[in-house]
Amino acid sequence: MDHRELTPPYVRLLIRLVRPFPNWDFFFIKLLRQKAVEALQFKSGSRVLDAGCGSGGTFPYLADAIGPLGEVVGVEISPEAATNARRRIEANHWKNVHVVEGDAKTVKLNGTFDGLVMFAAPDVYASPEAVGNLFAYLKSNARIVVFGAKLSKHPLGALLNILFRALMKLSFSSTPALNYEPLGVLRGRLADLQIREYIFGCMFLAWGSIESSITTENLTDTR
Repeated sequence: MDHRELTPPYVRLLIRLVRPFPNWDFFFIKLLRQKAVEALQFKSGSRVLDAGCGSGGTFPYLADAIGPLGEVVGVEISPEAATNARRRIEANHWKNVHVVEGDAKTVKLNGTFDGLVMFAAPDVYASPEAVGNLFAYLKSNARIVVFGAKLSKHPLGALLNILFRALMKLSFSSTPALNYEPLGVLRGRLADLQIREYIFGCMFLAWGSIESSITTENLTDTR
C-alpha cells in the first residue's frame, strides 16, 4: 500500500493551510502530553522512541525531558505528517530529534531505547505486529506510555461513544475501530500498569514498564 493513501484528507488540507507545520493543540491535549512524558520518568541523556509521532506534537516535551545529551526518534507512516514533523524539528533547531518514515510493524531502527511513547496512535499500540517489532528495540527496564480514545461504559459516555466513533472515521484508514479494551495487546507485557481515564472514560492515559512482575492499578478520572 502507498503510505500516502493512509493520510486522511483533513490532514492533507491542514498541511496546505498551516505553514510551516500545525503548531497547536487543545489545552487539554497539551496537559496530557506533559503527563505522558512525566510518566516516562526520563533522566537527562535518555533515548526515546515516539511511535506514530504525527507532526511531532510531543517532541517539545520529550526534548525538554531528555536534554541535549539524549535523543528522540519519531516513527511516522504518513509522508505528509513526517514532513511536518521535520519542519517542527528545523524550526526548533533540535539536533537530537529525528524522524524515520515507515510502518511501525516493519520499521528498522538503530540501537535501543529507554522508553516508548504511543500518543494517539491506535494503529500502533493495538497492533501485535507493531508492538512486537518496537519492543525488540527497548531496553529491559524501558518505560512505555500510551494515550488514546476508547468506548465508555459510563452512563454519560453513551453520546460521546457516538461522537468518538464518528471522529475516528475521519482518521487514518489503518486506525482500528474503537472498543472498550484498547490495551488488549499491551496487557501482560507491561509491569506496574496504571491507567487513568478522562472525559467519562472516553480517553485514557496508560503507563508501565517491561519489567517482569506485573501489578495493574486502574485509576479513573471522570472530569
